[in-house]
Amino acid sequence: MRLSRSLAPVTVAVCLVLSLPYDAMPHARVAAPRAPVAPEEPFGAECRTDVQGSRVVVHCHNPYADTDSVRLHIECDRWWDLDTDGAPVDVGPAQTVRLTGRCWKEVRSVWVSHRKR
Repeated sequence: MRLSRSLAPVTVAVCLVLSLPYDAMPHARVAAPRAPVAPEEPFGAECRTDVQGSRVVVHCHNPYADTDSVRLHIECDRWWDLDTDGAPVDVGPAQTVRLTGRCWKEVRSVWVSHRKR
């Protein structure tokens, strides 16, 4: 008997809380809106890749005002063929550069990385 009398108020309290309308529930605090961030200026040279057999030629043109440091990466298909990461080359505004590389046999993938100078 004692146990049921001590559980009765707890049971009633739980039922009342569960039956509250959604609007009466407390809401999580929302952080104040942040100031809008200024959009970044366009950046990055446009690179065109040409793979013929085991040779790779890439032409990168930078139409923007900031200098872009481009680097050619070549992954070779054969396990014994060495993958290469070329030296970084700076591409100034309105400038075009030519990057070349090769594998002994087939080329698996080619990509160019960019870094702002």
